[in-house]
Amino acid sequence: MVAYEFYRLNPTGGYEIIGVLPEKRKNSARITQQSIMNWGEKMFGKELDTKDIFFIQVMMDEKTSRIYRPVPYTITQKEI
Repeated sequence: MVAYEFYRLNPTGGYEIIGVLPEKRKNSARITQQSIMNWGEKMFGKELDTKDIFFIQVMMDEKTSRIYRPVPYTITQKEI
């Protein structure tokens, strides 16, 4: 299953994970980067500056909830 790991930029440098949301929508036409960000901001952005939130798409095993990240797993400043 597709899921999204949400991160926030840490004021002291770097980033930290704030949560994981599994994709449940069946209609793939409704899945856009903006809709994913809106969902993340709604779930995690209440006390955070939303410009400091970003996500990466990952795969999650439904039985074990294990998360598989893209290889190589890097986040560049440009992606943020």
